[in-house]
Amino acid sequence: MDLAGWRKRIDQLDRKLLALLNERAACVLRLAPLKWQQAIPVEEPEREAAIRANLSHNNQGPLSHEAVCRIFDAIMGEMKAVQNEELRRERRRSRREPSAARRAPKRSSRADRK
Repeated sequence: MDLAGWRKRIDQLDRKLLALLNERAACVLRLAPLKWQQAIPVEEPEREAAIRANLSHNNQGPLSHEAVCRIFDAIMGEMKAVQNEELRRERRRSRREPSAARRAPKRSSRADRK
């Protein structure tokens, strides 16, 4: 394969990686409210260590263990940022939406009273 062919192949792989990263981010967004409801912090060192161990165990190269850890540390950092932003939105929504107990009773219209 020539230079153009290899670059085309890398571009295809980059698009696949991007799709997978966005799919992972979508999962993180679905997870964020569950963690918030259960008071689980975004930062979970034990979970991150388990992810690194799983990746290292399944890494068949040519990337080194260290390279895989650096790449996934960056990915996990971005996913935590996505999750933190979703949690901030969730908190703002919950502050804006009064609970059913605090809502003022709905006034009936004249038509309802007839």
